[in-house]
Amino acid sequence: QVQLVESGGGLVQAGGSLRLSCAASGITATINAMGWFRQAPGQQRDLVVVITSGGSTNYADSVKGRFTISRDNAKNTVYLQMNSLKPEDTAVYYCYTSYGSRNYWGQGTQVTVSS
Repeated sequence: QVQLVESGGGLVQAGGSLRLSCAASGITATINAMGWFRQAPGQQRDLVVVITSGGSTNYADSVKGRFTISRDNAKNTVYLQMNSLKPEDTAVYYCYTSYGSRNYWGQGTQVTVSS
């Protein structure tokens, strides 16, 4: 059974940084893609960034130049370095993976940026 465990959320002041981690377990073959989505209160869940097994990335325009995704394929772990955080980055951040023919989600980690 595939499980995603996130860590690293919290409260930070505007301009600060946070690093999120997501470790996938139950993996026995190559993951297609991993990444992060976020959902603010009353909003839909939106893409933040996705990275493929080949290393290609797709960032939301709102985070380009501030967020960086990295991946450790050997550990089935993905990281999200978030710099220059803004209050509008406040949301629950969900780890995502495309594995086999299915998509999987983590439980979410809260990121709150105070002004």
